[in-house]
Amino acid sequence: MNYFLTDEQKEIKQLTRKLAEELVKPVRQELDEKGEFPHDIMKEFSKAGLLGIYIPEAYGGAGGGVFEMCLVVEEISRVCGGVGVCYAANGLAAYPIILSSSEEQKKKILPKMASGEWIGAFGLTEPDAGSDASSIKTTAIKDGDHYVLNGTKCFITNGEVAHLYTVIANTSPERGSRGLSAFIVEKGTPGFTFGKHENKLGIRASVTAELIFQDCRVPVENRIGTEGTGFITAMRTFDRTRPGVGAQALGIAQGALEAATDYTSKRVQFGAPISSLEGIQFRLADMATKVEAARALVYSAARYADSGAKDVAGFSSMAKLFASDVAMYVTVEAVQLFGGYGYMKDYPVEKMMRDAKITQIYEGTNEVQRLVIARELLRGKIF
Repeated sequence: MNYFLTDEQKEIKQLTRKLAEELVKPVRQELDEKGEFPHDIMKEFSKAGLLGIYIPEAYGGAGGGVFEMCLVVEEISRVCGGVGVCYAANGLAAYPIILSSSEEQKKKILPKMASGEWIGAFGLTEPDAGSDASSIKTTAIKDGDHYVLNGTKCFITNGEVAHLYTVIANTSPERGSRGLSAFIVEKGTPGFTFGKHENKLGIRASVTAELIFQDCRVPVENRIGTEGTGFITAMRTFDRTRPGVGAQALGIAQGALEAATDYTSKRVQFGAPISSLEGIQFRLADMATKVEAARALVYSAARYADSGAKDVAGFSSMAKLFASDVAMYVTVEAVQLFGGYGYMKDYPVEKMMRDAKITQIYEGTNEVQRLVIARELLRGKIF
């Protein structure tokens, strides 16, 4: 379908696809098997200006928004969902700064993120605080002109490879979610170390690690916004990054659909390509319809987030929920259409299926997305 992209948006999409095909596709299996972060590929993305796509021009970026970020994530993830999330996690780290930080913080940090000098990561999840962010136990106690952070974050994408971390910690534990505050923590800060590196089912090209804070002293000027606004900052960030997870899922689904269409057109059984069989055609038709529906929703939610509207939470959650469920459906179908070959690592669809699963889980499980959507619906903010 024609989504009426501007010439610039078309160029972004075409450039990203070209880089993904040339740089990512030849090494995606190796990166997956080794669980290796794509440092060289990220540098090439940086040289092409992709890391600054969603960062305002005033801070060295291209001045795009959520929609442009989604175009890039979709095209990378069409080839490799793992590399796609390495890119997307930068946006997750940058948006709290874009949305809520001081002018001094923006001038210091965003140009380095736009240029690729700094890679970012976002620290919210803890062993006992996943969907329930109000249960965060990492504390940030003010001590003069510093905050002292203590606690552990888990499942952090870009883990040890990042240079800059936006971290949510508790400054007033007795206030629940209203006691959370956001901080900028640079790699190398005394008291800030890394723990377990996770051995994952999918998106294995991305590094997922623990962040450990032991009497980590962070300057007061590294706090994002005022005390107690960390939860709001995190939720406003998710409103803009959940369509990005939808775009990752969409890209994975698109790649699986293309692989399945190509394979069934070439695989001959009973004297004809299996794509000539009505049963196969019906499956391909359902897959294609769901992928296009997911694209329409992701693109619409991203554009709505960029519009400045305040009631974007429900629509961002819809995009993430629907696209990730589609990705899981399409990749499972693709494996089935490949038959025994689909189960083998010689073909890409088994990896796509493994990569798709996480999109139903991170940045809020799909069960949480349904709660958000229902809440927004009942408040009259949808329809």
